[in-house]
Amino acid sequence: MSAPFEKVWTALPEHIDELGHVNNAVWVTWIQDMSTSHWRAVADADHVAAYIWVITRHEIDYRGNIMVGERVTGRTWVDGTPRGARFDRRVDFLNDAGKVMVSAKTTWAIIDRARGRIVRVPDGVAANFV
Repeated sequence: MSAPFEKVWTALPEHIDELGHVNNAVWVTWIQDMSTSHWRAVADADHVAAYIWVITRHEIDYRGNIMVGERVTGRTWVDGTPRGARFDRRVDFLNDAGKVMVSAKTTWAIIDRARGRIVRVPDGVAANFV
């Protein structure tokens, strides 16, 4: 498991659905933002320039709600080693009390920018995340 990367969000009025809490689609956007922010923060600049990551699968458990004005801390890490072109990432969102509100396992595939094709995760790329 890689070291966790964290980012904090505050729920704004535009994040709130008709039930009065953060909309599920917003959580998906935050998952993607967490993952790409982690990639840019940890990966070598040459790797960021050479590769793009795309999501191939989401598994999300919604365990609680966040209302407007409340904060969550997103925590993400790579779970395990790559399998060919893919690897799994975990993302948890914790409220200020430390309770996991949303937990996700996402699977990402790497694309070579120059060729526009999925490739095996290079060892040098994986080294920064496992």
